[in-house]
Parts: sequence; C-alpha cells; structure tokens
Amino acid sequence: MEMRIRSVGVALRFAESVLLAPGQRHARRNAWTAVCEDRRHAADRRHDATESGTAGGAAGTAGARSVRR
Repeated sequence: MEMRIRSVGVALRFAESVLLAPGQRHARRNAWTAVCEDRRHAADRRHDATESGTAGGAAGTAGARSVRR
C-alpha cells in the first residue's frame, strides 16, 4: 500500500491522528460520563424539590421560566 504525503503539514496531521486517537476516544468517553452524571444530579435535584414541596420556590420558578421560552 503506497501513500503519498503531499506536505509536511499533512504528514504531521496524519501522525497526530494515529498517535492521539486513543486519547481522544478516552476524552470523549470521560466527557460523556460527565454529561450523564450531570443529568443524574439534575434529576435528583428535581426529585428532591418535588418531594420537599418547593415547587413554588426559587428552583420551581426558574424551571417554569425555562419551560415557557
């Protein structure tokens, strides 16, 4: 398999993509884990707010405003 490299920049980008691909994959996995954890925390906060009856409080009004937009 013969591959022609047109410039030094192309060669460097290719080498970077080959060498850093596992790290990028790991970073994406970490980011997605953080997103899922944030969603769980938000769901817990909503659940706690409804259990404690603070639906009319500051947290409830902020949520209502964002829904109406």
